[in-house]
Amino acid sequence: MELISSAQRNRLFETFTKDAFHLELRDDYSVADEDGPYESWLRQEPVDYAYMQPWTQLIQRVTGQGKTVRRVRVVTQPHSPYIQWEHAATARNEDAGEQVRWLPRHFLPDELVFPVAGHDWWLFDGHLLAVGHFDSDGRVLGSELVETVDVVADCVRVRDLLWGLATPHREYKP
Repeated sequence: MELISSAQRNRLFETFTKDAFHLELRDDYSVADEDGPYESWLRQEPVDYAYMQPWTQLIQRVTGQGKTVRRVRVVTQPHSPYIQWEHAATARNEDAGEQVRWLPRHFLPDELVFPVAGHDWWLFDGHLLAVGHFDSDGRVLGSELVETVDVVADCVRVRDLLWGLATPHREYKP
């Protein structure tokens, strides 16, 4: 399996034409850029959100072109400290133009089977997947690009189902 870097995956945002959708299924992400701000948040100190600027600028640019960027976070309740941190920071994503929704894991339909072995993924224009891979410590290893028609169709189905079930960020109270 060949993996692309996060930077290479982010370049896909320059090529999609209508919709990018992210499914997050983990209750913790060990993202190196977040370590310091997350630790500050845990200590209830002021947080420097400058680390988010490259992402929010990218989202502002693509949504300013009329493209849609959406994300559903499937989360366990009670929420992990990391999910609480994500919720606290998500207004910045939305201010940049990203649409974020939350879905408590216990509300998932019993018959739902997640495609791509339950990994997180980005779906671009309903035809290209970037499937996230992580090491045992939760650090991002990279993304696997998948265009297999049946796999992508399963992800489109899951995207549409979960988007309809999930609660918009501004209404979701952890």
